[in-house]
Amino acid sequence: MPLLRKRREELRAQTVAGQQKAVQRQHALGKRTARERLDLLLDEGSFTEIGTFRRHQAHGLKVEENRPHTDGVITGSGTVFGRQVFVYSQDFTVFGGSVGAAHAAKIHRLMDLALAAGAPLIGINDSGGARIQEGVASIDGYGGIFRRSVAASGVIPQISVVVGPCAGGAAYSPALADVTFMVRDISQLYLTGPDVVEVVTGERVTHAELGGAQVHGTRSGLATFVHDDEEECLADVRYLLSLLPGNNLEPPPAAGPRGAATDERPRLAEIVPVDPGKPYDMRDVITEIVDDGEFIELHEEWARNVICALARVDGAVVGIVGNQPIVLAGVLDVEAPQKAARFVRFCDAFNIPLVTLVDVPGFLPGSDQERAGIIRHGAKLLYAYCEATVPRVQVILRKAYGGAYIVMDSHSVGGDLSFAWPTNEIAVMGAEGAVNVVFRKELAASADPEALRAELVAEYTDQLTHPYHAAERGYVDEVIDPAQTRSAIARGLAMLRDKRAEPPRRKHGNIPL
Repeated sequence: MPLLRKRREELRAQTVAGQQKAVQRQHALGKRTARERLDLLLDEGSFTEIGTFRRHQAHGLKVEENRPHTDGVITGSGTVFGRQVFVYSQDFTVFGGSVGAAHAAKIHRLMDLALAAGAPLIGINDSGGARIQEGVASIDGYGGIFRRSVAASGVIPQISVVVGPCAGGAAYSPALADVTFMVRDISQLYLTGPDVVEVVTGERVTHAELGGAQVHGTRSGLATFVHDDEEECLADVRYLLSLLPGNNLEPPPAAGPRGAATDERPRLAEIVPVDPGKPYDMRDVITEIVDDGEFIELHEEWARNVICALARVDGAVVGIVGNQPIVLAGVLDVEAPQKAARFVRFCDAFNIPLVTLVDVPGFLPGSDQERAGIIRHGAKLLYAYCEATVPRVQVILRKAYGGAYIVMDSHSVGGDLSFAWPTNEIAVMGAEGAVNVVFRKELAASADPEALRAELVAEYTDQLTHPYHAAERGYVDEVIDPAQTRSAIARGLAMLRDKRAEPPRRKHGNIPL
């Protein structure tokens, strides 16, 4: 006991005195220390540390002269809202948070425990990268982290929080995680830093321009959430965890029923214009549908023409995918299917039912889209829905045209229930476009093409795009009053609560990556 007490006092002295300047530098940059971050993330007093006394065993380049405890990463387990999680927090005040053999071994051990316990894993990244003094041992340590991350994928939720530099091989941990959080002005995520970029390409670029939170939140799509400070960021990590199960064998944590099955929302008819060409904000629709109007939107600033969100309906967690008419009219382009497909697969992996809100004019036409691979990327969303076995409810608010209708969880790709508003239009394309294609010769020969076009548009609409055309043929299960959308979704999900679907036996499919 006296020896243990002495060792712990030495560790405390090392942390308080030996790293005082480093801690001050962290705070000056608007950054918290590794342990301060754990205090913000976890329930008070819940953290149990493991590997406290771990030290590196490396020699050469004078590295043996500095062997601090923890080796630059704090590892252990605690609770968030009373539920178990495993977490590591890299300590930039020790070797710049760089990863050596001992550092990596601590993370390996933690990941093995998280997988065995079936509990979420959170990695808080603040690291200068591989520890140069340890050479290949550092690189090998990264490989062990990545292999374990892939093994745990779809089994336990993996959350990456980038609150400092995360460069080189380290960048693949956030890329492999289910969800990645970044903070403006302090997060840096890239494979090669600005100095290397300038030497190799001649391009001068800042850390923020190369791999800051704004870049990954709006352009690369790597950052799921972007926050202004660490406190707000870690608070959102806690909120997200409250919506996720511990592992793939558990349902998401449920709250009590909220009377959604009989709840009417007449404002929905006011939010969505009848005119299919007029825009509106799909987030206003989601607010009316979900409990207390609360939802958390993933990738809010990337591929904004599609919305992906987690919320509750009648106390049950749901994943929501919706077209966004105020951005590119809600059309599907190269990026939107990538965003939605990853979200659909995430929800399916962790038993989160899917609600798909459809108002889509089609895929974005153009040679740039075709050359960028819109067919391949669109197929990702198609694949994700076809593969999903969780309960799936589709609501067609207004229009659903062509291939975009199919990939937005139609019956034909395995959607369980399809509801449609009386304003719905399901067709290969809009009436005017269809008339221009089908009757182009007649219109060209007509003495009054505009009058003929109006007549043909009315005829096409009456025959093929009227609200009940799809319902008469079984492609839509019910045409509902917009005010009853929340109750229809709640009832539908309750109906499907015990759904069982076994995927075919195979090693894995070959998604069009």
